[in-house]
Amino acid sequence: MTFEKKAVKPSPLELLSPVPSDIDIAHAANIKPIKELAHEIGLQEDELELFGKFKAKVKLEVLDRLKDVPDGKYIDVTAITPTPLGEGKTTTTVGLSQAMGAHLGKSVFTCIRQPSQGPTFGIKGGAAGGGYSQIIPMEDFNLHLTGDIHAITAANNLVAAAIDTRMYHESRQTDEALFNRLCPTDKEGKREFSPIMFRRLKKLGIDKTDPDDLTPEEVSKFVRLDIDPDSITWRRVVDTNDRMLRGIEIGMGPKENGFTRQTGFDITVASEIMAILALTTSLADMRERLGRVVVATNKAGEPITMDDLGVSGAATVLMKDAIKPNLMQTLEGTPAFVHAGPFANIAHGNSSILADKIALKLADYVLTESGFGADVGMEKFFDIKCRYSGLIPDAVVLVATVRALKMHGGGPKVTAGTPLDPAYTTENLELLRKGIANLEAHIENALKFGIPTVVAVNSFKDDTEAEVQMVREAAIKAGAFNAVVTRHWMEGGQGAVDLAKAVVEACEQPSDFKFLYPLKGTSIKEKIEIICKQIYGADGVTYEPLAEKKVELYTKLGFDELPLCMAKTHLSLSHDGTLKGRPTGFTVPIRDIRASVGAGFLFPLLGTMSTMPGLPTRPVFYDIDLDVETGNVLGLS
Repeated sequence: MTFEKKAVKPSPLELLSPVPSDIDIAHAANIKPIKELAHEIGLQEDELELFGKFKAKVKLEVLDRLKDVPDGKYIDVTAITPTPLGEGKTTTTVGLSQAMGAHLGKSVFTCIRQPSQGPTFGIKGGAAGGGYSQIIPMEDFNLHLTGDIHAITAANNLVAAAIDTRMYHESRQTDEALFNRLCPTDKEGKREFSPIMFRRLKKLGIDKTDPDDLTPEEVSKFVRLDIDPDSITWRRVVDTNDRMLRGIEIGMGPKENGFTRQTGFDITVASEIMAILALTTSLADMRERLGRVVVATNKAGEPITMDDLGVSGAATVLMKDAIKPNLMQTLEGTPAFVHAGPFANIAHGNSSILADKIALKLADYVLTESGFGADVGMEKFFDIKCRYSGLIPDAVVLVATVRALKMHGGGPKVTAGTPLDPAYTTENLELLRKGIANLEAHIENALKFGIPTVVAVNSFKDDTEAEVQMVREAAIKAGAFNAVVTRHWMEGGQGAVDLAKAVVEACEQPSDFKFLYPLKGTSIKEKIEIICKQIYGADGVTYEPLAEKKVELYTKLGFDELPLCMAKTHLSLSHDGTLKGRPTGFTVPIRDIRASVGAGFLFPLLGTMSTMPGLPTRPVFYDIDLDVETGNVLGLS
């Protein structure tokens, strides 16, 4: 039976002026039962796992059923360098989806990340879009959803516990005692290796199947990982911005006395397991990726993996449901997958390959959003995600705002939670003209990958016609295929119809997709310098001693053919968040390099980049409460 891709039945919007709060709009929405939406897009009932009435997980088996269906057009939504307020990239992604599906009658799917509770309760607030361009139910989207992030936290911290526990027991037991604990006898006095133990034996080159056949030397090799505590890169995680956990000392309990070490916490979305969830292509692939995660080296400098610890199978079990994408919808009833949520400044910043692959089978157009600016999430989308997915994008949508460009032109500091300076709410063409260099740099970066680029000028109420026209003209002059003013925050999909038409047209243009650098024959340093010079505009790169040591180690271990995931600020094209516009004359300092071998990349840390954000003086959680009479969440934005 031939599968036919169809546009869904739109959900009507009642537009109000002034625009109500995001959560009030979400509560007033005409939301479809998720089973109804699933039927409209061609999913079968047995391919769903319901989580209440309005969200569901989708089983991966749908890919087998639709394997012969041609993929739809693949569009990445990115942005210029944002202000701390964000420039409405998710809102634009959702508004564009609503325009294509509800107003142009296209079969369209939106694929975006699940937000961390860190920014939801911290400074940024939720990430479901805004105004009349949102994913709903908004509260579910911004909070626990279906528990994927909690599963990652559990799996990550199980691995952390396994590392310290293994070192603890190795330091206190003989080879024989360790072997008896790791491979005990049954009631009949027989020992057997578990499947994960066979993985360990194979790595060691021991070709034996009977535990009792091992020589004392082989037993010692098998039971002793001999982890070097100073080499451990695996940290515990929590999905909260908690600056006090950036550095901690563990092992202070009375029974662990003398077995202490310095470590710290990362935020959950920075976990390598989150990166693996986003980049995996199947359950089997996820199992293999988890098994090869490198958590440390032994005292001989050899890598120690999750398979060596014997914990990768258990971690896979904790992640077996999280691998399934979460189906939700926009305010106007178009389908959305919300899956995975790595930050783009400290991880690769893209939603899952699996969500994209399923969506491409179900729809003619798939919008996927990469985090922060084109120098961060988009570069990683192309150079990391597209390498592992094998998918080739058809167009890029680059979101720009007048206020951000004014900031890049030298405008006053923009701070979340404080009113905008009048420079941003009154016409100032000179300030805008100076800041357009940032837009030009991002357009050039997108075109380096050979993909047609459409600029979406996300217009706010104080923008003047002269200002938005200046941005449009500059974008087209810089090489954009088109530049369109959008008002989807105020008008929903209707406010993005012109953008939708431009994107449909861009998808039909010839393209010449190419990666920024080859994996083979290019050293770690050469890859770093290509990104820093070609994407950021740096003059050069410097390496601190720790980074030099890691380059040498990872080259020796054979990790030098992995792509790079640069951990850098999202607030500047450079490594320094204070450098606005299109900085020149700077050198990028590489502080450290870490290996995410399971995810499949190395990530250099630029400058003082932190993997655990902190809370501001006045966090967003001040405004969040529950109406105990109705059960509605209040103050979430």
